[in-house]
Amino acid sequence: MRVVIAGGHGQIALKLEKLLSARGDQAVGIVRNPDHVADLEAAGAEAVVLDLEKSDVDAVAKVLDGADAAIFAAGAGPGSGTARKDTVDRAAAELFAAASERAGVRRHIQVGSMGADKGETADVPDDFRIYLKAKKAAEDDLRARDLDWTILRPGQLTNDEGTGEILIAESTGRGPIPRQDVAAILVALLDSPSTAGRVLEAISGDTAISQAFSAL
Repeated sequence: MRVVIAGGHGQIALKLEKLLSARGDQAVGIVRNPDHVADLEAAGAEAVVLDLEKSDVDAVAKVLDGADAAIFAAGAGPGSGTARKDTVDRAAAELFAAASERAGVRRHIQVGSMGADKGETADVPDDFRIYLKAKKAAEDDLRARDLDWTILRPGQLTNDEGTGEILIAESTGRGPIPRQDVAAILVALLDSPSTAGRVLEAISGDTAISQAFSAL
């Protein structure tokens, strides 16, 4: 399976690339900084240098050509400023989805955020509300596209060791989850086409990932 990952140098993406490579899949990570290429190659992934904030649909579609799935795992990150929360968390996500359509890559997974459904009405600090608004816009755009999409909203991300035990459902409530487990969930989503058309939340739990997906 050839999987193209937007935000290929992110913490979740690097773990995902290692998991995909270890099982014999071809992971392709899109990065905007050429200095990050070596890190992706060390994870077993192919790196493509492309700035999604400055690219067009045709350029991104060329990277996606021949892929079996696309995963949007990019984010502007804390301290990036409100402008980049729009240009990355919304506009880049929309561009990546449009490129998937153009390239004929039907399986499309997008990493979202809990609370995105509240968007600009959320009772949170201004910068986080702008972030949620961008995430909601990206989700709304993806839902309207002719793709086999799944949106994953993980809980509070931690750098703890993954446990392989989760709670995944349309609504889970708040809770933490290690980035390693989020990466493993993304792999499971690739193997679960029946999750297309669903928005799922995930936090740490007491059910093995394989069993949790069987319950879905």
